[in-house]
Amino acid sequence: MPRVKTGGERGDLRMRAAATTNGPVRIRLLPLPASLLTLFALLLALFATATPARAADTADTTTSADTQAAYLADRLRENPVYVSDQLPREIPKSTTPDFAKLAERTGVPTYVLVLPGQAAPGHQLLGTVHDRLGKDGLYVLLDETQVADATAYGVDVPADAAATATTYELPYDAGPLLHFERFVDVLTQGEAKAAARAEAAREKYADGSPPDMYITQSDRDSQSFLTGLAMTGTPLLILLLVPYVRRWWRRRPGAARPTPKQERTRLVWLLPAIALATAVAIGVTAPLVFDETRSSASPTPRAVDLNARLDRVTKGLAEDPVYADPESPRVLDARQLTQLHARIEKFRASADGGPVFVAVVPQLYEDESGADEEAFAAALHDKLGKDGVYIVADPLFGMIDVFNYGLRLDSLDLLYDLPESIAYGDAKADRADDHLLGERLDALMTYLDKAERTADPQTPGEPFTSAPDPIAEDDLRPLYYGDFWQGLIIGALAAVALYGVVAAVLGLVRKWLVRRKPDPTPTANLARVSPAAPSESYLRSTAKTELRAMTRDFGTGETADTRARNRYDATMLLAADGLDGLRPGPLVAVIVLARATRSALAHEDVTRCCGVNPLHGPAKSSRHVKVSTEDSRRKMLPLCDRCLNDTHPNDYPSLLLTLPSPDGGPQRIPYYEDDLLAAVPDGFTKLGRTVRESVHVP
Repeated sequence: MPRVKTGGERGDLRMRAAATTNGPVRIRLLPLPASLLTLFALLLALFATATPARAADTADTTTSADTQAAYLADRLRENPVYVSDQLPREIPKSTTPDFAKLAERTGVPTYVLVLPGQAAPGHQLLGTVHDRLGKDGLYVLLDETQVADATAYGVDVPADAAATATTYELPYDAGPLLHFERFVDVLTQGEAKAAARAEAAREKYADGSPPDMYITQSDRDSQSFLTGLAMTGTPLLILLLVPYVRRWWRRRPGAARPTPKQERTRLVWLLPAIALATAVAIGVTAPLVFDETRSSASPTPRAVDLNARLDRVTKGLAEDPVYADPESPRVLDARQLTQLHARIEKFRASADGGPVFVAVVPQLYEDESGADEEAFAAALHDKLGKDGVYIVADPLFGMIDVFNYGLRLDSLDLLYDLPESIAYGDAKADRADDHLLGERLDALMTYLDKAERTADPQTPGEPFTSAPDPIAEDDLRPLYYGDFWQGLIIGALAAVALYGVVAAVLGLVRKWLVRRKPDPTPTANLARVSPAAPSESYLRSTAKTELRAMTRDFGTGETADTRARNRYDATMLLAADGLDGLRPGPLVAVIVLARATRSALAHEDVTRCCGVNPLHGPAKSSRHVKVSTEDSRRKMLPLCDRCLNDTHPNDYPSLLLTLPSPDGGPQRIPYYEDDLLAAVPDGFTKLGRTVRESVHVP
């Protein structure tokens, strides 16, 4: 911003102006020689002619701080709502009627300015604009995000309270239009309610701010990834974990043994159907949950909004090679402008020079070019239709960029190798309100005068711009896009990894349960859970469990009696080479002998197991039973408690233990047709002797 003159400086300027206005000052002279008098008269005349120019320059400097306010006051005379054309990406100029409708609701004359935040010095600007306009009312200044300042002149409205409440109640990304709407709503509630609302908002959000109203493109990427993760991860977890956990629960130590029929899911397609339905449900509900479509409150700009500033600057450059943005603080005084015009004319008239166009215009992310100076210069060149050197000088940030179109200058040198003292300025320029743009532009013209000329005219070529499309930049990408596909892959991998973790944890839990409850199949439940047609995998799993339990209970065998030792030895003979290679018959023998060994170690008087199904457990008594539905022959078999007391005579054939056919056929055979298990009904001692004979051990 231009430096504001102090009262003493203003007084000195007024004295100089008065001296030049009222004519030459009368000075009493002592007698002098004629030649000296003549010389003195010439000097006095020179002083009289030079003083008005200096006074004019100083007077121009005094009013330069008001140039911006004067321009804005003129705009408010035309329309009480003025929206800058420099923010089309955030608040297009075509939204002027929307601000005007809200301004009418205040009930008092309201003047609204929407300007870039860096170009609007707040209360100072509103006061100067009010003085220039000469009308009382409510003056409101908005930048690209919110109500920057509001002041009431000659009207009684709670402007400060309304501005405070709006600032605290709305998030940063609500946008200036919604901020102004909330400002008007609070303002029209009256002084007391507005003050109370401002205080309540200040206390509520003293340590923070309301949550954002919009999400970013990064947030949408996260939503897409999460959706993909859930669409594959959740169904796959259902397919992997549900059968595994169900199977683990049924086979946990101490649990009742399921039959093979129970192990097979009755509804084979139920689980895949549930998984598929889950995936479909996630796919349908995700767009309803993540229903955001825009990342900003910014209205979509029209073509006229995006061209408004370019047309304004182009029109100015067509009339004058130096265009200074009137909405921004003035950074070039009259002397600097005169000198710059002279340097431009000199360069244009030189043999190897050409036209120079200087646009002293802010470069903002919210403008039509997205703060891309190259794109801005290319657009000016295209609209103006004239070759030359296009200089873009930013009055707000102080940067200078140079682009050559059609002159014999090295375009790349001007674009990338411009001295930093010219392009960015030094520490002194950073501290100056005007960024010393006048001096740096003069230095730039000197640099252009001395720059080497090329053989042929050059241009920068097509501008490479990274600025997003102003029409679609606030539109969020579709949910099923981009990171969604990565989420699908990661979801599948995560489901498998989680399955592995759960399996490892349940394995540790199983070991802990085995130590805590060593008997995985209580004797009291054997007759209820042992299957009549077990699969080979079931027999092998049960044999391993019983073998571990027997080995643990037997220990060193120091306290075991002869009966327990014999049963233990017979069991270990069968399992000497491992259980994986045993046929169903020997596996049943291992189960029976291992349980018999544990009974002997517990000093139980058990000598035989159930003859209908040896897996039922200890026998209580013997009885003639019918074991086949094809004939009426009966066999004398030892029976467990269930087969003895809770079974109808006609049900014995269905309870008879059958084994897979040795030749792999579909037919199953009664267990007693196996050479080894034929001795089971005769008791554990006969079974142990048969085992020893089968392995040729006396």
